[in-house]
Amino acid sequence: MNPDALAEALLSVVAPLAEARRPGSSDGLTAADFVFERPKNRDHGDWASNAALKLAKTVGANPREFAAEIAVALAETPGVASVDVAGPGFINIRLDAAAAGALARQIVEAGAAFGHNDTQAGASINLEFVSANPTGPMHIGHTRWAALGDAIARLLLASGAELVREFYINDAGAQMQRFGRSVLASAKGEPTPEDGYPGAYIDELAQRVLEARPDLTSLPQDEQEQIALDLGYELQMADLKQSLEKFNVHFDVFFSERLLHATPADGGPSLVDQAVDRLRAQGHVFDQDEAVWVRTTDFGDDKDRVIRRSNGEYTYFAADAAYYLNKGDRGFAHKIYLLGADHHGYVHRLKALAGAAGDDPEKDIEVLIGQLVSINGARLSKRAGNIIELDDLRDWLGTDALRYSLERYPADSPLTLDPEILQKRTNDNPVFYVQYAHARTHNVARNAASAGVSRDAFVPELLAHESESALLGALQEFPRIVAFAAELREPHRVARYLEELASLYHRWYDTCRVTPLGDEEVTDLHRTRLWLNDATGQVLRNGLDLLGVSAPERM
Repeated sequence: MNPDALAEALLSVVAPLAEARRPGSSDGLTAADFVFERPKNRDHGDWASNAALKLAKTVGANPREFAAEIAVALAETPGVASVDVAGPGFINIRLDAAAAGALARQIVEAGAAFGHNDTQAGASINLEFVSANPTGPMHIGHTRWAALGDAIARLLLASGAELVREFYINDAGAQMQRFGRSVLASAKGEPTPEDGYPGAYIDELAQRVLEARPDLTSLPQDEQEQIALDLGYELQMADLKQSLEKFNVHFDVFFSERLLHATPADGGPSLVDQAVDRLRAQGHVFDQDEAVWVRTTDFGDDKDRVIRRSNGEYTYFAADAAYYLNKGDRGFAHKIYLLGADHHGYVHRLKALAGAAGDDPEKDIEVLIGQLVSINGARLSKRAGNIIELDDLRDWLGTDALRYSLERYPADSPLTLDPEILQKRTNDNPVFYVQYAHARTHNVARNAASAGVSRDAFVPELLAHESESALLGALQEFPRIVAFAAELREPHRVARYLEELASLYHRWYDTCRVTPLGDEEVTDLHRTRLWLNDATGQVLRNGLDLLGVSAPERM
């Protein structure tokens, strides 16, 4: 019996009891109103509910007395072994072994789908993260959001959302011109321009540009600059995409900032031009000092924002506005922005923009700010000179260790990682500890097969050992953990859950055998325990996949 079934059973008991005390008090009451928690002390049962405390005032009852009434009725539910009342009115529920153990088979049969839920069903989400300038390699500043953004996307998709992962390419503006001039200077053997980009990666790009266009330096200067920019940009973007894919981070859309400023083929207004007109139509644009402003203070911003300067040039805010409106035009009702620690000023600005566009700033847009990450002993890139490259970190620490470590802490806390721990193949290394538990489930299954233990029998009431009860209780929590982590955008909740599950599995492994000893006969207990072993492996595998981390079968 899972929490959803238990909630339905509790509803069927509570509704008539509430009606008997106060007619109409159960109107609108659903199973979703009942939330169960795992008691910290296993002696208190498998699940606890505060339903009596929550409803006592509504029905006009003493909470403990109402809890006692609920307990008596709920104890008659098939699969419930006992119900007790604790404290001011908490209801502690203990399931019988068969009802609890049935979960093992459910998990194995559900496979990769176990943990998926519909709590985000109907949500249409655009998730923007990383969004780097295509003027250099991916670096440590992008790494944390790459891991977290991809994990958040996986969680939301597993919870039923319609979602697109989007990378905003900052490929407009003066930095791109500097980038193109830097590539061209290297191709011609000239010094890096004073405001250009130094580094061996520029030299590498320049050589690749020359391989593609051996005639580059013989062309007119303006053509040289344009070709160096276009080819350098294309090659650098390919490198960025490759770095992300190797880090197991996937994007559905790479959106170019240039598209916002481009003039359509019919000669009509650009998306940025249209954005100004649309915001003006909403009544939030005004003209002052020959410039065009958006009255963002109406929506909590600390000052109104210039969208077009007096010289006719658009500000960065104009591109932000056009991009935000474009996301809505593409059908995304909810927009999530994952930004770095230096973007705190964008929070009010973007929320105010949503309000000016006619959306609800508290509902339709979400801006998450992450804190800095550092890694002890990480070296500056030899290619880029002044940064720590993602590729170097991945080669040094491994994708799994790096991703898992970045995801197991809240994003809003500064983070320093210890590479010595991340490279250990011991229980001190959290990702190794979880992966080893998964590999152990496969080893147990292989040994079981060699000993003739199969899953051709399942007698769940045999899973009565204390360690089995604890393990089953943790397995039952997985869908709720996934849904909660998706709702809060907090992948670290999955990581910490997996570590607890691994600990409970190792404890069970030490006390309950799947494979008979010596000449012992294979029994239904061994066969049923194999179901529990395989169910644990499945949940560990599903959880690691949500974090974008591999689940090795041997270690």
